[in-house]
Amino acid sequence: MAHRWLHDLIGTLWSLLTDRPVSLYAASVLRIGYGLLYLVFLVREFPHRDEIWGPGSPWTPALAQQLFDQTGWNSILLLSDSRAYFELCYVMALLTSALFMLGWRTRAMSVLFAVVVTSFHARSIFMTDGGDNLILLMTLYLVLTACGRRWSLDARRERLRTARADNAPVPVRSFYAQQLQDARITLTTVVHNCGILVIAAQVCFLYGSAGLYKIQGPTWGGGTALHYALNLELFQPWPALSHLVDEYPMVIAIAGYLTVLLQVAFPFVLFGRLKYPVLTVLLGMHIGIAVLLGLPLFSGAMIVADAVFLPDRFYAFLPHLWRRATRRTGMRRPAPARAVGSASVPPQGRPVEPGSKHRAPAGQQGTAPG
Repeated sequence: MAHRWLHDLIGTLWSLLTDRPVSLYAASVLRIGYGLLYLVFLVREFPHRDEIWGPGSPWTPALAQQLFDQTGWNSILLLSDSRAYFELCYVMALLTSALFMLGWRTRAMSVLFAVVVTSFHARSIFMTDGGDNLILLMTLYLVLTACGRRWSLDARRERLRTARADNAPVPVRSFYAQQLQDARITLTTVVHNCGILVIAAQVCFLYGSAGLYKIQGPTWGGGTALHYALNLELFQPWPALSHLVDEYPMVIAIAGYLTVLLQVAFPFVLFGRLKYPVLTVLLGMHIGIAVLLGLPLFSGAMIVADAVFLPDRFYAFLPHLWRRATRRTGMRRPAPARAVGSASVPPQGRPVEPGSKHRAPAGQQGTAPG
């Protein structure tokens, strides 16, 4: 009995891994989210690009190279000391982030985007916050996924190509060509599903480890951790708002306990409907971190990472919900009614047989053939 159960379980997992790609919409949301986040990050730091990554950075190329010799990292920004070369790399990074977000030639753009993020992260690893660490990991994982099959320019081009090829004759392939095509599809599906699994596992590990580390600290157990965080000058973008929130110690203590509880329980609630309220509370927590502590890049990276746990049916329903909302608010005007005598065929009445007492309905008399 146990052998049969194990055999059925392995067969189910193998079918889940090889039958079809999972979470295609979620992968596209991750592509759009991280591409947009890094594009906004580069645009925001454009006036300070030389101090952070350029030749004028306090973390000089010589110091970066010494670190690379110890860690094994590398960066395309150190291939030349020319300022013109650095400016060209920065413009190409902006362009790559935009094209990756839009899903243009996603296979190639995902690799280039990973190279860009890795190079900028390694060039000045001590000059940015912790948000780009998660973005770096996710960009490496997204290379494995088919993140351009939904909500992308590639998907639009594929739809147009399929529509044009509907009436074209199907080319006859040889047996070996068909076998190679099937093997390619299966391999792509397996790699994509493994990439999605690794992304989900990374987020679960992040939340679980963060919750377990918090439990070991006395400030989280005493409910005062958020009080000390709100009074750090380095993390006070709006001091007045931080002091206002700090005036409610009971709320701060409850928020701290709830944060630890959700982070520890997160990996265990993913297989039921309880994950939806948990993800909603985590969304509010990350928004609070972005506003109160001034870490929008980290919060945005975590919010986008949480999107991998929403099913595809949720994302497929969003366009229908958007169209319904636009119709209710009047943003989209209904299609104009066709005038009488247009290309539509008018309703035809029944022919009235001689001597019959039944008459055609009003408005349809005279439409029957004589």
